[in-house]
Parts: sequence; structure tokens; C-alpha cells
Amino acid sequence: MVVSYRSAATIEDCLERLRGCDGVGAIRVVDNQSDDGTLDIVQRQASLDPRLRFIANPDNPGFSVGCNQGAADLEPAADGDDWLAFVNPDCMVEADTLRRLHALAQGLGDCLLSADLVNEQGERDAAVRRRDPDFAAMLAGIARPWAAPKMAVAPDDALALQPVQATSGALMLMPRSLFARIGGFDEGYRLHAEDLDLCRRVREAGGTVAVANGVRVVHVRGVSSRSRPFFVEWNKHRGLWRYFRKFEAPRRSAPVRAGVFAAIWLRFPIAALRAALR
Repeated sequence: MVVSYRSAATIEDCLERLRGCDGVGAIRVVDNQSDDGTLDIVQRQASLDPRLRFIANPDNPGFSVGCNQGAADLEPAADGDDWLAFVNPDCMVEADTLRRLHALAQGLGDCLLSADLVNEQGERDAAVRRRDPDFAAMLAGIARPWAAPKMAVAPDDALALQPVQATSGALMLMPRSLFARIGGFDEGYRLHAEDLDLCRRVREAGGTVAVANGVRVVHVRGVSSRSRPFFVEWNKHRGLWRYFRKFEAPRRSAPVRAGVFAAIWLRFPIAALRAALR
């Protein structure tokens, strides 16, 4: 499952790799109104492989909606061993990536796995191993809104599968039955924090969230985000506020809720300026 938006720079390589990946029965691409030639590339790839079909949305309803659309369009696996892989169009899987993740998942029961994502220089992506957002720390740092909350967890390479509270939505593998049971992605998130939400609901449903430390995948980060830094940062902060309201706000006092709101939105203009300068 691939959701694309202005992904022309990477999606051809991504889809060619997915088509050559072991154990892939079907590929769905949901394009959210790209205007850079992405859909032309997807159509060409689809003409080469009957497993690949695409949905061309007339607007951009967001990443969560796209993932749910693609998952709903996939037929159940004939052998009953039915897994969904969500792969960003800037992730470059190897031929054995999904097979190795699937093998590691055996015996775990309900689970959500990701790989060890690295950039083109081999540097590890801190978003792959994360804690849940620490709103207490965010409140404590309200006087320093420029300081990003620390959510990353250090890799533990002694573990083939490292349990984490949350991982990156850039690459996720999970049983279709679990995805359906927890209701898929929350479509109230337009962009960002939907992966934190999904991971938390997997854990609350009794499942395991883990990273396969020995399965490395190159992630060319932010290809579609660079053209709209303000939009991306707005939705990051909006998503974080939604996450807080959904999971934390019901057990917090009114002053704490107000403080978290202020902490999130005081940081927004600084983060947007930084993203624009990058």
C-alpha cells in the first residue's frame, strides 16, 4: 500500500522495488491529486504488472484516508495469511524486506513491525523508535518553545526485534485482521501523528509494536513535504493536539489542557520557520 503526493522523484524506484519484493500479492497506490507527473509514473508501472492498481483521488484527503482506501481495495489473501504493508513512496525496500519482516512476526500474534530506516548516508531515522508524546515534558518546556520534545529511543542492536511504543508510518507491516479490528487509521489526522495514534491503539488492543533492527531500508525523507513546509508543520502540530485530546485530555485538568495547547501552538511558528529555511 502506497499513498503518493508529489512523489515523482522517488515513486518509480519505490514501485519497481515493491514489484520485485518477495511475497507481494498485490500493490495499491492511492494518489492524492499529485500535479508533478507522479500519476503518469504510477500508470506506467501499473501497465507492467497486473498486481498493481491505483486510485486517483480528485483532491487530497490526507494520508490516513489514502491508507484506508488502499487497504479496503485489496482482496483478502487466498491462503488466509493476510498482511498489510504500508510503504511510503520514498522508501526503497529490498527484495527480501517484507519476507524477513513477516518471518520475524511469526509467533508474535497481533503486531505492527517496522524496519531500521536509514537515509541515503546510512544514518538511522530517529522517528523509527519512539516513545509516546511526553506532554508533561512539553509543559515543563513551555518557556522554551523552540526546543523539540524528545521522543526518540536509542537502537538496541542486541535485539532482533526491539519493542517500542511507536514507530514511523513510513514502513509498517501488520495483519489485516488487526488493522480491521482497531478501525484502521484515524482519518481525523491529515498528515503526521497518525502513526503515533495507530501504534498506541495496537498496544491498547494487546498487540506488539517493534522494530526489526537487522532489516535495513533506505528512506529518502521529505520528498513531497519540501514544497509545502508551512502546511506540513501546521498539520504536525494539529495532529499532536488531536492525539492529546484523544488519549490524554480526558484525564487532565482544564489548566493542564490549556497549557498543552499553548505549548504546542507556541512552538508552531518557530518550527514552520525552521522548515521553510531548510
